[in-house]
Amino acid sequence: MSSGVSTNPDRIPDKTIVDRSRQHRNKAVSKAVRATRERLQSSANGTHAFDRDLLSLHVQTMLHSALIIPVFVVMVTVIGLYINGDASFFSWGLVTLAIHSVNLLLAKKASRTTLTNAGTPVWRRLFLGGQILMGCSWAAFSATSCAACGGDSFYFFKGVVLLVAIAISAMGNVLLRQAVLVSFALPIAVLAFRAMLSHQMLDIGLTALCATALLLFHYIADRLYRSNLSLMAYQSEKDDLIAELEVAKSVSDEARRRAEEANLAKSRFLASMSHELRTPLNAILGFSEVMNTEVLGPLANPTYREYAGDIHRSGQHLLNLINEILDLSRIEAGRYELSEDALSLLEVAEDCIGMVQLRARAKNITIRQQFEPDLPQVWADEKSMRQVILNLLSNAVKFAGQGDEVVVKVGWTAGGGQYVAIRDNGPGIAEEEIPVVLSAFGQGSIAIKSAEQGTGLGLPIVQAILAKHDGQFILKSKLREGTEVIAILPATRVLQSLPAVADIPAVQPRRRSFA
Repeated sequence: MSSGVSTNPDRIPDKTIVDRSRQHRNKAVSKAVRATRERLQSSANGTHAFDRDLLSLHVQTMLHSALIIPVFVVMVTVIGLYINGDASFFSWGLVTLAIHSVNLLLAKKASRTTLTNAGTPVWRRLFLGGQILMGCSWAAFSATSCAACGGDSFYFFKGVVLLVAIAISAMGNVLLRQAVLVSFALPIAVLAFRAMLSHQMLDIGLTALCATALLLFHYIADRLYRSNLSLMAYQSEKDDLIAELEVAKSVSDEARRRAEEANLAKSRFLASMSHELRTPLNAILGFSEVMNTEVLGPLANPTYREYAGDIHRSGQHLLNLINEILDLSRIEAGRYELSEDALSLLEVAEDCIGMVQLRARAKNITIRQQFEPDLPQVWADEKSMRQVILNLLSNAVKFAGQGDEVVVKVGWTAGGGQYVAIRDNGPGIAEEEIPVVLSAFGQGSIAIKSAEQGTGLGLPIVQAILAKHDGQFILKSKLREGTEVIAILPATRVLQSLPAVADIPAVQPRRRSFA
């Protein structure tokens, strides 16, 4: 799909490169980041932050388990009528079912209401009140007796019913803290009062059994409550972290968009300014060279000829800077195309040495060659490899001192590739400055003071060209001991020639034999 952006420098749609109308998005993103971080910090401050969620879950649990208590109450009523034969059990069952219906209606109303942090304590008190009413019903059951029942069957029946009721209440009200204690504190008190009046071991044992069961189930319910609270806290933190990641992604997308707009602005600027700068530079270089060489006649004032030479050198320096910036921009944009062909690194290195020989002799610098003979050709872009070696050689000659020596090596690597190494004994580079030197427009501090000024784009261009060739660039340097740079081409780019195949007699076809 087309992005709708023209890459032709002659067709620039408008002058507005960066869309400033989207700056308000940064404010919204920053506000979302602050809100999310506040939630992350406040979620661990206490358990009250989850009261509303816990109450909502309790309401859902009540509605989903609405049939458990009615079924249990009906069973207790039927068995009680069978054992005791007293009609009071029927009345007790109707009252208990009515109280349970009130609690369900309360839960139904709470489910239809939007719970708020301010209204949560009120609803919690209402539900606890409903549990107190249910406790009154179980207290009435605890007060029942059976004079006609023989033996200990009624005590066994009452104990089993109360234990099961405590278990159902504890498991059904896990998310409503203290509910089981509120419900069965009154039944336990009734049992204890009956035991004090009767002084019978069965009443005392039943009271102790129910009280112990109440404490045990309260402990279990409290542990389950804390576990649910921890799970909710972890879930909240996970949700907040997901929100934080989404916000960070939106921030990174915004930063990427701005970087793309800045890159587009740079590309448009270079595309438009390269032509605008090169056209007058060609005229400046041509006319200044004509004036400096006095082609149309001698200049009356020799100072003018000196000025013309300065103009020519400055224009040449500016043109080289523009060319290097455009080369680096094309490489970064992925538009640097290689014109690959078979070439010899030895020949390219010799040509480059001849190009910089004049500058080396001006500083009395000796360039020594150490070439391995009979190196096969490599598959590479000749113009690019020439630019690599020229940049490295120019840096070596630039930073070498008067009367120093520059060594150029071309040979095999251990992995079967070929390399070009250039070593000088100039000022060197500090170890902490090597990343700066390898970056665009980066230069070492000592090199800036001791050598002529440069653009700082030579080494980044070398790295990018070698990367396009699947090669490697190594820089070794020590302060005041010199520098060695190595450009390596992989073994896959070396063209190995196969020896001629000797003439041998043809293999005679084997005769087929049939049985």
